[in-house]
Amino acid sequence: MKPPAVRLGDLSVGIVQSLADALAHSGQEAAALLAHYGLDAARVAQPFARLSIPRFMRLGHAAIQLSGDPGLGLIMGQLSRFSQLGLAGVTAAQAPTVREAARALSRFEPLYAYNYRGQSSFHEDAQGAWLRFYSISPYNDYNRFVVDSVLASWACGLGTLVGQPTLTQRVEIEFETPIYVERYAEVFDCSPVFGAAANQLRLSQVHLALRNPEHCPSTWAHLLHICEGELEQLTRTRSLRERITQLLGPLLSGREPDLDEVAARLQLPTWTLRRKLAEEGTQFRAILNDTRRDLAMTYIRDTELAFGEIAFLLGFASAQAFQRAFKRWNNQTPGDFRRAQRTLG
Repeated sequence: MKPPAVRLGDLSVGIVQSLADALAHSGQEAAALLAHYGLDAARVAQPFARLSIPRFMRLGHAAIQLSGDPGLGLIMGQLSRFSQLGLAGVTAAQAPTVREAARALSRFEPLYAYNYRGQSSFHEDAQGAWLRFYSISPYNDYNRFVVDSVLASWACGLGTLVGQPTLTQRVEIEFETPIYVERYAEVFDCSPVFGAAANQLRLSQVHLALRNPEHCPSTWAHLLHICEGELEQLTRTRSLRERITQLLGPLLSGREPDLDEVAARLQLPTWTLRRKLAEEGTQFRAILNDTRRDLAMTYIRDTELAFGEIAFLLGFASAQAFQRAFKRWNNQTPGDFRRAQRTLG
């Protein structure tokens, strides 16, 4: 059976440097663990090397077990540097203000991290702005550390940019209060709101306007130009089918998107989208089914999610409906498929 065409996402191997630093901070040697996951010195030094999100989550979980510290993600964030985010991070570090640095982190995120189900975003209003991180949910021991590390890296990185320990007014986190809750105040100088609707940091207008003393206008403009070109290159050759597949990820949770909604997202009349798909030799329903099938195989193989949770993430009305569809696609039940993949792995 061929591997799934749709993956949950991946990220630059540079990000694992902060995990290694966090382990060292905890008195543990990281080299053997990283090598076990194929991340030796040569691999980590490759400029375009990527690590799948599920593999990163398993690596992080193994690091937490090794250190005995469930709050290891917070240490990762505190020890991280924007340069570990590659070109996008170097660009953010050259931004003229905190505002432009936060915008660069979210806008150019696809250059260092790609999540099929969604991406980070920046939302400004008259009083300030939210810098929002999208994470795969439901939450478990494998993915809470990802949220911790990203939000902590943003808070500490933006503060370092302007010589302050932290700039956050408020922190909101989707998962419920963890056992290491007291550790958050050390990082954010405030207690997060848990069980929130999004993972996000709140920055005031005063903090957004703070100037970066390392900013060089010509270097900033040059880096922006390069990043925009790299971002355009990522999407230049996508077919209509690939663009629709990209759109479906964030729309699937808890419901089934229809042709009209996708057409609106693509800014096309419904009939035009139907005609263009026919010209590519496909239909919307076929793309939807293929996307669900490939994602289902990826979730079952690469995560510990229960089948009911996967059914919700793929927009099925019930776990039973999902299991019937999966057996129709693959001639085996989700349980049989997961057991077979565990045996192979």
